[in-house]
Amino acid sequence: MWKGFFGNPVLKGVSIALEPGRVHALLGENGAGKSTLINILSGALSPDAGSLQLDGRAVSLTPAAARRHGIAVVQQELSLTTHLSIAENIGLGAYPLRFGLVDYRALARSADELCRSVGLDEDVARPVGELSLGRRQLVEIAKALFRKPRVLILDEPTSSLSAHETRTLIGLVTALKRAGTAVLYISHRLAEVTEICDHVTVLKDGACTADRPLAGVDAAGLVRLMVGRDPGDLFPRWDACPAAQPAVSVRGFSAGRTMEVDLDIHPGEVLGVGGLVGQGQEDLLLGLYGAIPASAASAVFAGRPGLPGGVTRANARGVAYIPADRKREGVHLTHSIADNLLLPGLARGAGWRRRARGAEARLAATLAGRLSVKGDLDRPVQALSGGNQQKVALARWMPLDPGILLLNDPTRGVDIETKREIYAMLRGFAAEGRAILLASSDTPELVHLCDRVAVMRDGRIVAILERRDISEERIVALAMAADGVGRAA
Repeated sequence: MWKGFFGNPVLKGVSIALEPGRVHALLGENGAGKSTLINILSGALSPDAGSLQLDGRAVSLTPAAARRHGIAVVQQELSLTTHLSIAENIGLGAYPLRFGLVDYRALARSADELCRSVGLDEDVARPVGELSLGRRQLVEIAKALFRKPRVLILDEPTSSLSAHETRTLIGLVTALKRAGTAVLYISHRLAEVTEICDHVTVLKDGACTADRPLAGVDAAGLVRLMVGRDPGDLFPRWDACPAAQPAVSVRGFSAGRTMEVDLDIHPGEVLGVGGLVGQGQEDLLLGLYGAIPASAASAVFAGRPGLPGGVTRANARGVAYIPADRKREGVHLTHSIADNLLLPGLARGAGWRRRARGAEARLAATLAGRLSVKGDLDRPVQALSGGNQQKVALARWMPLDPGILLLNDPTRGVDIETKREIYAMLRGFAAEGRAILLASSDTPELVHLCDRVAVMRDGRIVAILERRDISEERIVALAMAADGVGRAA
């Protein structure tokens, strides 16, 4: 199957076969194409090329058609209605009827039986909104089982479950396998994969890189299947020269999901932050920037004690933040390139506002030239390519001469050549003595660009890898808590 969005291929000739009575693992790093493949198999998306076959016959799927064919999916993002009861959520769209009305007694009986099978002991009349996230996850699984699916797709089903609930779910998947259900199992918990799955398909950059039985493959072997790419000359060569005195030093730092983090960021270094998406990386950056409430047992920030305590104070201390969502947060799409490049400086004080238009134009041209921003500077930013928009988001902070750069996935969704340019810029900024904290979902980017890498899991830093210890295998293993693989010393 092939699938692309806006001219960018996401799936490139991927084939997968789900068989009755087999638990099939689907693995890959963030952005590998797993979610797109799941959406095609469940009818939410149609492939651009290729075919879907059920029992040897080609089928065209919509979500409704997929349900009729016995395909059920438990997405990582829950789809429950919080004001309805557990039973009403489980049977939603397929309520049993009696004399043309919903048979609530039959619904309650079926829901109660399914709840017990997934380890949920709440009263099925209880509103879902009163349950914890882990218990809601169990309701979502029971909801998928209500239709007695032939094919069950489980996307990170244990991400919110306790150890006991996970064991119950593993037992349930094993029972479904014995009953002849085809199960597609997506999980970053590799110990679960090796325990219950029979076959594995690995995606990397939208292509299938492995499709094989799991017999004889351990967690370390799965990590090796998932990583490994020759970066060529994409990344610049550099000599690390971090200063001894950190630009940022925090102890016991907490913000949002980030908890009790100890971290030093030195001038002249690029410190990477890796891990699976949603493990607290963004909250770490936003908390340091002062964009969300944060606390620390102790902190020294840009040579001054204490956290900035707000975005304006952070900017005044020479801190710049480049968000992951450039279209919503990084640039003003309808404003010109020149206005975007000048805006942070204009907001800083009246001295900027008194500059003549000619001086502003020269400054904008200088900034655009420094970061190779292409295009007429009077054009709106929305007319630029994604890569050039990202470079505008970076360049606009340079007039403030920030000493600390907080970057959230700065190369997401940009082409290879623009990535190469951004990487060279970041190493150049570090060579100028700036301290850079780079959160990235691109593991090779962390390996080949950073001086050190902090790996986050469940809101905490589980390891900080020195340059000599950084590898894709080690980062992925730490992020996934693969037993015996890449553990922090």
